[in-house]
Amino acid sequence: MSIAQVLEELPHFTSSERQELLRNVLELDEPGVSPSELILIEQRLATHQANPSAAIPMRDMAERLRTSFVS
Repeated sequence: MSIAQVLEELPHFTSSERQELLRNVLELDEPGVSPSELILIEQRLATHQANPSAAIPMRDMAERLRTSFVS
């Protein structure tokens, strides 16, 4: 399928089809998650699921970052 054909058909795509197309295009330009990164993500998710109360609220984390980078 040519670019012209894709552009011609694009308005007929559903919102989810356009989002999937965009994700696929972006993945072509960016490296995906490596196997070791995926393992780390899964480990951290499992740790969080085991003890969700240990998570730090986003506003607290943002404040910690602000105070650590502002002299």
